[in-house]
Amino acid sequence: MNWDTFKQYFVYLHQLKISLDTSKVFFKEHFFQSMQSKIVRAFNEMDALEKGTIANPDEKRMVGHYWLRNFQLAPKQDINIVLHDNWLKIHAFADKVLNQEIQGANGPFKTLLCVGIGGSALGPQLLSDALDRKPKGLRPMFIDNTDPDGISRVLKKLNKHLGQTLVLITSKSGGTPEPRNGLMEVRAAFEKQNVPFNKHAVAITCEGSKLDEMAKQEEWLARFPMWDWVGGRTSLFSNVGLLPAALQNFDISAMVQGATEMDILTRNTEVSKNPAMMLALSWYACTEGCGKKNMVVLPYKDSLVLFPKYLQQLIMESLGKKLALDGRSVYQGITVYGNKGSTDQHAYIQQLRDGLDDSFVTFLEVQVPHNVSGVQVEPGFTSGDFLEGFLLGTRAALTEVGRPSITITLKHLNAQSLGALVALFERAVGFYASFVRINAYNQPGVEAGKKAASAFLDLQKRILNCLTEHKGHSMSAEEVAKTLDMSESTEDVFKLLEYLAANKRILRTKLLPLTQSTYSIRRKQSCE
Repeated sequence: MNWDTFKQYFVYLHQLKISLDTSKVFFKEHFFQSMQSKIVRAFNEMDALEKGTIANPDEKRMVGHYWLRNFQLAPKQDINIVLHDNWLKIHAFADKVLNQEIQGANGPFKTLLCVGIGGSALGPQLLSDALDRKPKGLRPMFIDNTDPDGISRVLKKLNKHLGQTLVLITSKSGGTPEPRNGLMEVRAAFEKQNVPFNKHAVAITCEGSKLDEMAKQEEWLARFPMWDWVGGRTSLFSNVGLLPAALQNFDISAMVQGATEMDILTRNTEVSKNPAMMLALSWYACTEGCGKKNMVVLPYKDSLVLFPKYLQQLIMESLGKKLALDGRSVYQGITVYGNKGSTDQHAYIQQLRDGLDDSFVTFLEVQVPHNVSGVQVEPGFTSGDFLEGFLLGTRAALTEVGRPSITITLKHLNAQSLGALVALFERAVGFYASFVRINAYNQPGVEAGKKAASAFLDLQKRILNCLTEHKGHSMSAEEVAKTLDMSESTEDVFKLLEYLAANKRILRTKLLPLTQSTYSIRRKQSCE
């Protein structure tokens, strides 16, 4: 590597004080020439997407997350008006909560409880962890799973403060199990303390959904819309991310401004000056366009520790697809891992440098900390100096043995730069998807998982009915499966029988080996 190579592949965005260095990707000779037709197509398809074409053909939907930060881009005037009105509504509601014009049963709201799943949880969590909470901002807590222990842990922390807790329930359809279950658990906790849930609850959902109808009938505090042209993994600049951010008193205008500025810069058709195109081309070069290497995202900043997790959903859900746009089986994707520098490099740098050559690294650097202590941990050196030294040293160690890396540098981590960073990756995902001819905006694998989970819940119900019908008789897994005409699924029946027995929902006669155990219905089940 030399200085001329660095200058060739270094993009500095002076408007945002963000830079992208792809000089350590080791592009092959004539790589850019070979990609020219793909690059032109990607620009054209992105332009069409922003203008409202059906960019998600599987679901016959437009893809409009870019409109969220520039209402004028919306292809229809009614969408423009809705987005503008919604922006005013976010500010009005947040101001009333923060200025204590809207209060809870026991006084001003102090805590914000966000209940969601996937992008509806990851986005708000990222913002809450990455940005400093301002004065008057609500303290955030999250329920993002249907794990009863996780839900209980959160509710125990809230304890007797529910009367000053504002609850955001986020679910596009209102029927997704995780947020629905979280809603039911939280509602029960409010009822147990005789706190009126509807005076503390806000719904973020599609108009006319089950959740929307419930919130309307029960007269919840407020309802904010979601739209079918915004996917969960690109919903940070919708009500999903902006409303909780505003309630924490973050500068959402600066966040949107950063994303808007990045959108402008990443429309530049001069490839070497377009950071999103250079990022997507780097991914293609590192993975050979077919996922041959994993992406390891290393933020050298504690407050960005959730960013690799955020990128896991954005990148893997968008690019991990079996079928190409023309129906061919292509099995595309980029596997994303993440750790924190420099803490976790003691665990992973050995393999990244000397082990399997199956990864490329994306370093995230923040030059100026929020809090400069001034303490010299060694003569002439601060803690920040060591962090920078570890980053540059790790990068150099990888380059020395020909392991590729990308470095993204932010001068400051704030609402504006974080908004820009998210927008950068969103655009890069869209470009890469165009390169490899897949639909980045559907999620058939996720839907398949939901259907499979539903099938198992149905099987559990059938098992309990079977044991009830044979009350007084203890049955083996094989007998239950045969009775249900599911002998080919005996393993699944056994797993559910064991789960029900462990939770004292049924009785088990324990035999060895365990697979020979028999099961019977309890006289009085502990859970219907």
